[in-house]
Amino acid sequence: MNFEAMDAWAIVALLLVGIGLVGAIVPVLPGPLLIWLGALLWAWSNGFEQIGWPMLLLLLLLTLVAMLGDYFINAYMSRRAGASWKAVFGSIAGGFAGGILLTGTVPVVGTLVGALIGSLLGTFAAEFLDKRKVSAALNAMRAYLGGWLLASLVEVVVALTMVGLFVWQAFWS
Repeated sequence: MNFEAMDAWAIVALLLVGIGLVGAIVPVLPGPLLIWLGALLWAWSNGFEQIGWPMLLLLLLLTLVAMLGDYFINAYMSRRAGASWKAVFGSIAGGFAGGILLTGTVPVVGTLVGALIGSLLGTFAAEFLDKRKVSAALNAMRAYLGGWLLASLVEVVVALTMVGLFVWQAFWS
């Protein structure tokens, strides 16, 4: 594609794909969803010549895998380690609370750090209140952290795959 001939929609689409790639690393941004929206906008902006519905559906499937994987991997790892469902919901509530509380300190970094710390503390608190054992609460917290790391890795791999497919279709096919 001729970069000088790109219209505004194509530029916005590329920006969405780029921000989506960053979002695969930064937990607050829905990376794969932004990549898919960028691909959809790119396809629409050039009349679906380079990227058609089959590729858009594949990218949507990968988006769903990444998004659902994030929730299921964390829940699975936590439950496998013996954490209660209360701990899983505690991590979600704590993540929201921590993200909101630390947003005012440093806008993006504070939100990220706050969400992670809040999730870990929410997991610990809910599990401790449920089982009244520090060891069980620490085990649940470690399992949550391991699940979060694995889910993050899966999201990055899926996002890189999506960007690779997008670039292949948009520029080399």
